[in-house]
Amino acid sequence: MSILLDVATGGVRGGTSILYAGVGETVSERAGVINLGTEGSMLGGACAAYIVAAETGNPWAGVMVGALAGAVLAGVHAVLVVKKGANQFASGLAVLFLSLGLTSLFGSSYVGRTISPFEVWEIPGLSSIPIVGPVLFSHDPLVYLSFVMVPLVWYVLFRTRLGLLVRTAGERSEALEVHGYKASRVRMGAVIVGGFFAGIGGAHLSIAYTNSWFENMVAGRGFIAVALVIFASWSPMKVFGGAYLFGSALALGPALQARGIGVNQFALHVIPFVLTVVVLAALGRRTISSAPAELKRVFENAPSGP
Repeated sequence: MSILLDVATGGVRGGTSILYAGVGETVSERAGVINLGTEGSMLGGACAAYIVAAETGNPWAGVMVGALAGAVLAGVHAVLVVKKGANQFASGLAVLFLSLGLTSLFGSSYVGRTISPFEVWEIPGLSSIPIVGPVLFSHDPLVYLSFVMVPLVWYVLFRTRLGLLVRTAGERSEALEVHGYKASRVRMGAVIVGGFFAGIGGAHLSIAYTNSWFENMVAGRGFIAVALVIFASWSPMKVFGGAYLFGSALALGPALQARGIGVNQFALHVIPFVLTVVVLAALGRRTISSAPAELKRVFENAPSGP
């Protein structure tokens, strides 16, 4: 297998956790709330999923508990920001530190413990297609689920009444109040849904991608997901491609190592984060200007609407 094929295949596998978190964060930011605690929701999801998978032997049970753990942590952020009016950036970081503490406490005894992880499902016929087969159709079931999840979230956001409520909460929250809806409830729901997806992303990382648990294993993927949403202009479909781009950056190191190519590992580890900074610097204010109106107020450090 060529190095390009290795990187592309690894990009899909490694980018899936970022994809789930990025799509969840898209829902949250479309409602006008940025959540730097996405990293914490991913970490909580990874730890909870691994613990449950280890205790029950059922990775699907792990995914569900991991998703709930991510949602609960995001719910803390939602209460602090929407109900208590806390600074969104400070609250998100506080949730991250809370997650770091909780996962260190409850996950320490599971470091090095083996589980029954998700197995690779080869799609009959499709997985044997040259190039496309290994890249798209030889993965664990959470990867395939993400193929369905992204267009489904796009459809809900842009083609349903529920999606209209979410987008209105992020653009003109006063319009919701006029029509009898509580913008605060819509925002809280969107943030919690975002955490739910981030929890699935963390679960994928621990019980499908690495098949292991260790402290702070998310290693910045949640922050990459938040930056990716801005890079993708708050579009779930663009998040799709962006997640695989960053996943490919993460996969480059193992692909080079497998071929005995001597490259400084610290330099390889920093590539995704350098890519994040470069993309954000290139997009600059032009992209921020297209953000939902309520989110612009956050970026400009102005008070939020109702």
